[in-house]
Amino acid sequence: MDWRDLTPPEREREYSPSSAIGGHYQPFVAQYAERSAQARAQFRSLLRGQARWSVAYGAAPSQTLDFFSPAKQESAPKPPLIVFIHGGYWQELSKNESQFAALDCTAQGFAHAVLDYTLAPAASVAQIVDECKQALTYLMAHADELGFDAGRIVLAGSSAGAHLAAMTALGAPRGAVAGVVLVSGIFELEPLIDTTINAALGLTATAARSASPQCASTADLAAFPPALLVYGSVETAQFKQQSSRFAALLAAQGRKSHVIEVQERNHFDVVLELCSPATPLGDAVIAFVRAFEAL
Repeated sequence: MDWRDLTPPEREREYSPSSAIGGHYQPFVAQYAERSAQARAQFRSLLRGQARWSVAYGAAPSQTLDFFSPAKQESAPKPPLIVFIHGGYWQELSKNESQFAALDCTAQGFAHAVLDYTLAPAASVAQIVDECKQALTYLMAHADELGFDAGRIVLAGSSAGAHLAAMTALGAPRGAVAGVVLVSGIFELEPLIDTTINAALGLTATAARSASPQCASTADLAAFPPALLVYGSVETAQFKQQSSRFAALLAAQGRKSHVIEVQERNHFDVVLELCSPATPLGDAVIAFVRAFEAL
C-alpha cells in the first residue's frame, strides 16, 4: 500500500519500527551499548598500533568519529574501510552505542569508522547530511595517515543512518564511495510529516523531498555506487517497501543493487550482525566488501 493511502494512525504505526516488536526497543539499544563498550575496552588495551582513536572531522563537539584499525600485517595492502552511520531517526543515539561491529570488522581485516553527528532538533536533516559528507571528506583526505585504502570506502548505516549513507553517497565525487550497505533504511521522508517523529525534525514537504534518495534526479543517481539493501522479516510493511522501492529505483537507473530480507530479525537486531561471519547479513557484507579487492 502506498503511504498516501494510510490513515494518520496507520502511518504513525508503520513508521514506528518498534510497533512490529510490541514497542520495546530499549533492550536492543542496551545490546548496542554493551557490545560497543566491549569493543572500546579491547581496542584501548591493544591499540592495534593505531596512533589515533577518536578524531574531529569538524569544529562542533558532535563532529567526531572513532577509528578502528585491523591488526597490521607485513607487506599486506591497505585495508578497505567500512564507515558506519547510526540511526535513531536523526534524533537519538550516538557513536558511543554504535561501535558494536568494530571487533567483527577488524577481525575480517577491514578498517572501521563510526560517525557522530549533531542530533535534531539542534540540526536539521539537511544539516546532518552535510555533516556526514564532511566526515567522508575528512576520511578521504586522511586515508594515508589512518592507514586504509581510499579506493575502497564502503558506507553503511542503519535506519536513519542508512538514509544518511545513501545521501552521502549521492553527494560524493564519482568513485569516492565503492559501495553502500543500507540496513532497514528510510529513503523517502515525506511520509514522516504529520507523525510524531517529525516533531523534532520540522520537515516540510519540500525539505523532505530534497533530503530523500528516492526523489534523487537521474543525474544524481548516475554515479550511485553498488548497494546492498537489507531489512529484517519482522519489520513494518512500509519499512520493507522503503528498501524495495529504492532498490527498484536504482535498478531502473542501471545501478547495481541487491536486496536481502533476513528471517527472524527485526529493525533493531538485524544490524548487530553487520560483519559477523556465519550470519546472512555478515556473510553478505563480508563478500560485498571483499569484492572490491579485485577492482
